[in-house]
Amino acid sequence: MWKADQWREYELLDTSDGERLERWGKYILVRPDPQIIWKDARRDSRWKRPDAAYRRSSGGGGAWRENKLPESWELPYESLGLHFVIKPMGFKHTGLFPEQAVNWEWFSRLIAEEAAHRDAEHPVKVLNLFGYTGGATVAAAKAGAAVCHVDAAKGMVQQCKDNARLCGLADAPIRYIVDDCKKFVEREIRRGNRYDAVIMDPPSYGRGPSGEVWKLEENIDGLLSLTTQVLSDNPLFFLVNSYTTGLSPSAMGYLLHLYMTPKYGGVVTSDEIGIPVTASGAVLPCGSSSRWSRK
Repeated sequence: MWKADQWREYELLDTSDGERLERWGKYILVRPDPQIIWKDARRDSRWKRPDAAYRRSSGGGGAWRENKLPESWELPYESLGLHFVIKPMGFKHTGLFPEQAVNWEWFSRLIAEEAAHRDAEHPVKVLNLFGYTGGATVAAAKAGAAVCHVDAAKGMVQQCKDNARLCGLADAPIRYIVDDCKKFVEREIRRGNRYDAVIMDPPSYGRGPSGEVWKLEENIDGLLSLTTQVLSDNPLFFLVNSYTTGLSPSAMGYLLHLYMTPKYGGVVTSDEIGIPVTASGAVLPCGSSSRWSRK
């Protein structure tokens, strides 16, 4: 398992009975997590006095209860010099997936090494699809890449801009695109635009702007095939994340291998990603990632 273990201001304190206890800076949150199927003893006393807890309702959905949080606050990731806006939203989200830090570390090294051999006129070009609030975007930009950030939700793209500003990247070469990812890639192919790396974080399930249904298991093959057409002749890396329960890292890795290795060589690695749990010393699985890299 690849572990996001470089955090200082985020901490997964404890897990039990479908919930996680977390520290986001100075604030303590309780959030549901379907992966937590164990009824372990709640060792940490802060279970009883969180600053907010997201509770599901019997009719579906849920809401933040016992909420003593500000509207938003800043959270640093010191290892890479990044800063993020944390903003509790609907469906238990906070605007950041801390487990993804393990991937930021990986591709930041690749980008920095490659950028050291290029001039300013030929930066490493990264396409971040389903970019959400831009954790990967600002990490790639901080490492020296020119990034195209694409997400269909205008609010998420705006929060990416806010994160870039906090990271000192307000003037960095980042394109912010509010669009359907598949349609954007199709247009980039027609325009002849090419990228040295792709980061892809597709949802397990969703609906497009015209009501079309997206299911990862049914649509990821076509999207991968399409997106490889915007790669440069000598790409650097391709990263695909998955939060779909029941879809193994190896299955996604196999798919990535089919589209990348015959044409570009390189190597594919796949594994679960996770966050260490302070109370137990174990690691909570939080999805999976498949990585192709040229080296």
